[in-house]
Amino acid sequence: MQLRTYIVEDNPTIRENLVGTLEELASVQALGWAETESDARSWLSANQSTWDLTIVDLFLKKGSGLGVLEACMQRRPGQRVVVLSNYATPDMRKRCSQLGADAVFDKSNEIDALVDYCIGQARAGA
Repeated sequence: MQLRTYIVEDNPTIRENLVGTLEELASVQALGWAETESDARSWLSANQSTWDLTIVDLFLKKGSGLGVLEACMQRRPGQRVVVLSNYATPDMRKRCSQLGADAVFDKSNEIDALVDYCIGQARAGA
């Protein structure tokens, strides 16, 4: 099964590399992306049942990934939201978890763990 995935990341280079890596290694189908909190919230609201996974950066061009997490709190069972950030401190991991994040990954050293997570979700049928 392919994980229908929405990416919230404002850095084009990181976003393109992430999409390429996940599509190649982890059965991910990128549905689209947003660079701002408001764009992400709008897309998620308009596409409530079309995604399996959303990957969220915390620092965006406008707004915050924390607001995107809040927008995902009422998601369907089986939908997953993970954070991928350079700011994955213990306090921030706790805050993300409180806002419903299923996992938090550090961009600098946990990309392999994110790939493994996506593979596991795809195998489980999201």
